[in-house]
Amino acid sequence: MSAGADATAGAPEGVERAARWRSVPRWRRGRVPAVLGLLTALALGGHRLLPDLGVGLGSLWESALPWGALVAVAVLLCAALRRAPAAACAGAVAAAVWAVLFGPLLLSGGAASGAPAGGVPAGGAGLTVVTHNVNAHNPDPAGTARALLAVHPDLVALEEVTDTALPAYRGVLDAALPHHTRSGTVALWSRYPVTEARRLVIDPGWNRSLRAEVQAPGGPLAVYVAHLASVRVTAAGFATGHRDRDLAALGSALDGEPLRRVLLLGDLNTAADDRALAPLTGRLAPARTGLGFTWPAAFPLARIDHVLTRGLPAAATWTLPATASDHLPLAARFGA
Repeated sequence: MSAGADATAGAPEGVERAARWRSVPRWRRGRVPAVLGLLTALALGGHRLLPDLGVGLGSLWESALPWGALVAVAVLLCAALRRAPAAACAGAVAAAVWAVLFGPLLLSGGAASGAPAGGVPAGGAGLTVVTHNVNAHNPDPAGTARALLAVHPDLVALEEVTDTALPAYRGVLDAALPHHTRSGTVALWSRYPVTEARRLVIDPGWNRSLRAEVQAPGGPLAVYVAHLASVRVTAAGFATGHRDRDLAALGSALDGEPLRRVLLLGDLNTAADDRALAPLTGRLAPARTGLGFTWPAAFPLARIDHVLTRGLPAAATWTLPATASDHLPLAARFGA
């Protein structure tokens, strides 16, 4: 064999591959995951700048925004396996941007499931509210209602309440929350008197929203309960038109609200970070601690059930254990 011959000639294929890999400069390794990590960091940090491109791309990405952490973790793992400094740096940047966006939520005291530390006392100062899409096909409405009472709520808002299931919900909830109002498929139970209630028309074709006035501690409280149109991922993109029209109409309705203190509870069919929520978040403050994903109940991927407020102290929010619904209940606790 000549002196210039390949030193690995005749060696097993795996040995040759390893030799070629070792010959690649370390900063050139893992270029694909490095690019993926940097693009993820840009998409996380500049998510409001990402265009919809006529197919709802920006809205779809923002609905999945918390899951950008998985890309950062994958890039870091690849960097470790490939011993690739560039990929490690890109993954670290993506992880840092994600931490800036969601770290405060994770450190805010919200729990993934269950009540805050110390539990929620019955009565006393403050206000505890629960919102839950109970599912029109719920096989155990009474059991679902009992599960909601476990946190001693002062207000319970339900969506997808059918005529058939209503007696079962009332049979459980009325004893603890004697004041009740319903409009179409949404309903509200209250520990305190409901002095006014009416259907809120935000979508003339559906009766799925109401406004009530509750004589709560601290003064009158306007309580809105809403269930907005669903979205679909289709071949044409992220179909959000119907829901977005509902959001705009609900925002306009809030503009005419005369009371200083306002609560909005319900299934808004939009993720907490979705830009589509702007007609509401421009008027009300989301009550949000922790990620608190609520749907689907079997493996929650997004928080599409919400509590938004005006004129109330900051709240702790948390999800309750699964019921017979395909959503998790969402609870919030407000200070005195």
